[in-house]
Amino acid sequence: MTDDERERAVRAAVDGEMRLLDPEVRAVPARVLELLDLEFTEIGASGRRWDVESILAVTSGGSVSPESPVEVGEMSGVLLAPGIVHLTYFCLTYFCDNQGRRARRSSLWRLTETGWRAYFRQSTPTD
Repeated sequence: MTDDERERAVRAAVDGEMRLLDPEVRAVPARVLELLDLEFTEIGASGRRWDVESILAVTSGGSVSPESPVEVGEMSGVLLAPGIVHLTYFCLTYFCDNQGRRARRSSLWRLTETGWRAYFRQSTPTD
């Protein structure tokens, strides 16, 4: 795999992650579903385990505010294997911060027949 192909894979995962953090995307369950792998799981900053159904229940419940800003820092990614990208970043937003606390996040993205999809996410609270 060339450096350009690696860079494109990481960029696709970063773009997908940023879309998942976008309040306007999160407000529309169908758009969220386009970004989640059917086997998606997340361990939130609260320790709660999320899956596709629980994420869609939250997004369809209208609890996502389009006014909530998203702030992400220190985003980096690496291609672990063909079709698998690991991202890490610092999150400063309502969706990532467990009631006002900041969090470090990690996510795995995999390439499917329909494009890049989030497979796993982990959020760890931090000061």
